[in-house]
Amino acid sequence: MPIDPALVAELPDSLDPNSAFESGLKLTDELLKHKKPFTAIMAFDDMTAFGAIRSLARAGLKTPDDCFVIGFDDVLPAGLSVPSLTTVRQPMEALGSTAVGIIMEGMNAAAEDREFKPVRRKLAPELVVRESTRALT
Repeated sequence: MPIDPALVAELPDSLDPNSAFESGLKLTDELLKHKKPFTAIMAFDDMTAFGAIRSLARAGLKTPDDCFVIGFDDVLPAGLSVPSLTTVRQPMEALGSTAVGIIMEGMNAAAEDREFKPVRRKLAPELVVRESTRALT
């Protein structure tokens, strides 16, 4: 499915963890002002998705009836929000365990004075389908 570059918005750089919601709100407001139709928003993270849902609601649009919204991270409020947020869950425990294993192997290699090559591992995320999306009919 082609992505229209006019419908891609970039989050501003920020170290403030609370800025994601406000950014999602403002960027979605801007998308709506352009009057270019869209049917879904894939947000940078769940907090940005919550801001997008709020913006859509203020514009009189319903999620998912008028626009699907998908987040990323599966933070606790994602399952509690109304509508509950469809999101991509990262395998955090497996990521941490894998990272520790790689670090331990590197430390053992250094202690044994043997070569340790850089390691790259990929762990599959999981799509958690909730109420902010629905099947197309």
